[in-house]
Amino acid sequence: MSEMNINQVLAQMRAMSLEAGNVKAPETGGGADFAAMLKQSIGAVNDTQQTAGKMTEAFQTGDADVSLAEVMVASQKATVSFQAMLQVRNKLVEAYQDVMNMPM
Repeated sequence: MSEMNINQVLAQMRAMSLEAGNVKAPETGGGADFAAMLKQSIGAVNDTQQTAGKMTEAFQTGDADVSLAEVMVASQKATVSFQAMLQVRNKLVEAYQDVMNMPM
């Protein structure tokens, strides 16, 4: 079983940080930008969760190419990305409720 090097983990975290900072909004109409960006974000969270699930299954079946450390990192990435998406959803619902409760 291969052991994951801390430098590899740090390099991967830096790459993900740079990738997150380089997300570009699609160049369409105003409302479509947000909708497309939200859809892209949900897709990315789903992909992260699917990857973590596949790695977990591979580890459980005894695949020698997948270490426990890799499975745990993938699982944590999936958890963190889902929690972030959940917080965004909560803020959107809160903003919608605030707008709906405004006096006319």
